[in-house]
Amino acid sequence: MAVSRQQLMAFLDDLLQPNQIKDYCPNGLQVEGAETINHIVTGVTASQALIDCAIEKNADAILVHHGYFWKGENPVLVGMKGRRIRHLFRHDINLIAYHLPIDVHPQQGNNAQLGQCLCFENIAPLPMMKPEGIIYRGEVGEAMTAGNLKAHIATHLGRDILHEGNEQAIVNTVAWCTGGGQGYIEQAAEAGIDAFITGEVSEQTIHIARELNIHFYAAGHHATERYGVKSVGELIASSLPVSVEFVDIDNPA
Repeated sequence: MAVSRQQLMAFLDDLLQPNQIKDYCPNGLQVEGAETINHIVTGVTASQALIDCAIEKNADAILVHHGYFWKGENPVLVGMKGRRIRHLFRHDINLIAYHLPIDVHPQQGNNAQLGQCLCFENIAPLPMMKPEGIIYRGEVGEAMTAGNLKAHIATHLGRDILHEGNEQAIVNTVAWCTGGGQGYIEQAAEAGIDAFITGEVSEQTIHIARELNIHFYAAGHHATERYGVKSVGELIASSLPVSVEFVDIDNPA
C-alpha cells in the first residue's frame, strides 16, 4: 500500500482548496521528502517531538495544522528550526501543513469537528465572516447553565476550562473559533450569541466579555485544534492506499 507524493498532494489540495484562502504561511508541501509514501503521521504541530515520533514509526510524511515559515518570523534555518529541518531531510520525510484551510473546511475543519465533538446542534458558519467558516455557531440542544456548559466542554476535551460569566445563567446559543480566536469575541456578541468558545484568552478578552455580556470560554489552543487534522488523516486513509496514524503530542496551552 503506497501513494506517490504527487497523488497525496493532489488529493489534499483538491480537498482543502488552499489557493482560495489568504493565509499567514505556505499551505501544502513545506519540506520535500520521499517520492513514495507508505505511512503518514498526522498531528497538530510539527514539533521535534512529533518528528521524532514519525521517525520511530518509519513515516514517509507528516501532515500538520501548524507547520513552518510563518510570515514575520526569522527565515534562517538555524537553532531549533535548523534541527527540525535536518531531521526531516535525514529521514526523507515530507512535511505537509495546512493552516486556515484545515480551520474552515465544512466537514474536516477544526471548527466543524469541534462542534461535532461538543455535540452542538444546528452547526453552521457564522454568516458574513471571511474566510467562510472561521467562526461557527450552534445550539447546545436543551438549555443548560453556563457552569454546566463549562463542565460539558471540560469533559469532552479532557482539560480544565477558563470561563468568564455567571455560572448560573442559561446558555442556548454558542459560537466558536478554535485556536487563537479570542479576537472574534466581539463578532459573536454582535450576532447575539450567548457564549463564545476559543482556545486562548488575552487580557482584554475578559473585559470585552463582561462589557458585552457574553460568556467566554478558553478551552486550550491545542485541545480545540486536535480534531481537524485527525479527521483529514482519517479521510486520507479511507480514500487512498496508504496508512495514516494520528499522534497527539500533549500540550497544555
